[in-house]
Parts: sequence; structure tokens; C-alpha cells
Amino acid sequence: MNPILRRNLLLGGAALMAGCSPQKADASDGRFAGSSWRRLTDDQWRARLPRASYDVLRREKTERAGTSPLDREGRAGTFSCRGCGLSLFRSEWKYDSGTGWPSFWQVERANVGFKTDYAMVFPRTEYHCARCLGHQGHVFDDGPRPTGKRYCNNGVALTFTAA
Repeated sequence: MNPILRRNLLLGGAALMAGCSPQKADASDGRFAGSSWRRLTDDQWRARLPRASYDVLRREKTERAGTSPLDREGRAGTFSCRGCGLSLFRSEWKYDSGTGWPSFWQVERANVGFKTDYAMVFPRTEYHCARCLGHQGHVFDDGPRPTGKRYCNNGVALTFTAA
């Protein structure tokens, strides 16, 4: 049996036995169901995006910690999906988590979808752009007040527009 298929079957079975069930995509991404961004082919995405952005947005890879200039971006402005330009975060929601990735305590909730990710064996909540379905990062419950959330984003999956 293919080792990757075997691994996925084992992880899925372990998750079911543990009583975990995959989350469905957030209802907010239904409003973008007919988006032309979702009809782009893999070759079209590859042509549109730098390699690192393509790997993160379309293949759910993770950029190396500490490599994104957006982690140190402190100006007022908006952080948007690099794939389609949909606004995801405001600069006032950004904070230094010390992780090496741009982190935010709040997200434009209507512009993201969520799903359970078992890639690291234990379940994590992955979030993606609701319009183009581009992978952004993971959300954790160790962020600051008022939400207690840490949206840990790959910098190569974002663009920044200064106010």
C-alpha cells in the first residue's frame, strides 16, 4: 500500500476512534461558491504566484519561521490573501506572538473558512481564504485578549496594503 495513503488511513481511523470529527468548511465560504477564483487550474495558480506562495496557498505547506518581512510589519493597513486579494486582517489586530509568523488575535470572520487538519497527527484548526480557498495558517487558543485566539499566518500567503 502507498505509504502516504496508509498514513492518512491510520490517522483518519485514529481520529475517529478518539471521537474527533472533521469540521466542515465555515458557512461563510458558501457566499463565494461561484467565485471565478475557485475555477483556476493548478497551472494558472502556479503562473500567478511566486513558488513559496503557491506551495503554501495551494499545497498547504508552511514557510520557515522568521523568514517573512510581514512578521515585523507595524504600519497601519490591511493584510489580504495573496491569492485573490480578499481582506483578512487589520493591522490593529496584529501582535508579536514570538513564533516567527505574522499573528493576529482577530480575523475578518466572514472571509475565512475553517477545517480540521490532522497533518501533525493531533487535530488542529486550519483556516483558509473563503473566496479562493487558499491555505493561510492555523488558529490556536493561546492568543491575547479579548479573543484569546492566535491566527498564525504564513507571511507568503498575505499581501499588505498600508493605510
